[in-house]
Amino acid sequence: MVQAIIYNLQRGIKLLNIIDSQQYNDTSVAPYYSSIGIHMRHILDVFDCIFTGLETGKVNLAARKRNELAETKVENGLEYFEVIIAKLKKIQLENLDTMIEVQDDLGLGVVTASYTLASAFIQAHSHAIHHFASIGYIISQLGINLPDADFGYNPTTPRSNILN
Repeated sequence: MVQAIIYNLQRGIKLLNIIDSQQYNDTSVAPYYSSIGIHMRHILDVFDCIFTGLETGKVNLAARKRNELAETKVENGLEYFEVIIAKLKKIQLENLDTMIEVQDDLGLGVVTASYTLASAFIQAHSHAIHHFASIGYIISQLGINLPDADFGYNPTTPRSNILN
């Protein structure tokens, strides 16, 4: 599982290595007018929340750090990816069954649920893919090619004949 997550996050690194600062910060694409940098920082913040809460066993997904440098500077975004990937590489597979409390604000207030560490990482991974799809739309509107054909696709998503 950890290897699959790292592999997917490395797609983000590939993209950041082929775009410039202007593209990273471009907020001209409707309907949300969000930048690649904002999405990348947000993806990594969810993983960071998990790592921040590991010691206490209490993960608060609403307590994101929102590192402005990581969302506005490509080099800081790349550093953030490397930090998260380094932490993922240190995860012991036997610890994935560890129970943690996960809190998040679902829109009507904070909810707490019991997760395994594995389920928290699965959620963060799916969340990353979802945002990569949003980034895929942004980069297509900016005339940038996808870093690879699977960028932003969930492995379970059926492909049309056009994509195969």
